[in-house]
Amino acid sequence: MLLNLSNHPSTRWTGKQKKTAIVHYKTVKDMSFPQIAPIASKKEVKKLAKVYFEKIQKSTPFAVHLMGEMTFTYALVKKLKKANIPCIASTTNRIVEEKDGKKIVQFEFVQFRAY
Repeated sequence: MLLNLSNHPSTRWTGKQKKTAIVHYKTVKDMSFPQIAPIASKKEVKKLAKVYFEKIQKSTPFAVHLMGEMTFTYALVKKLKKANIPCIASTTNRIVEEKDGKKIVQFEFVQFRAY
């Protein structure tokens, strides 16, 4: 099972991303990414990473798709890799167009890449 820990539930993934996940990991389970205050200290972020590490270990995923606030992600990836739990990120093409004076950004899934 692939555990999706991000702000993007797998129900909103594109067909290509869902298909790639199913081919490689059979099933996907979502876990909401925590809200991390910009004023949070390094100590608070590390403590939150420990809490999520323990939650993730209980769910016994084959791998974790981890995308979000960078210092939390870094702290959690270090813990997961040390426990031999693979971590992946999704890569995308960023497509930007201007329409009626507004910038419209779309992301097109390309692949999963290991941390």
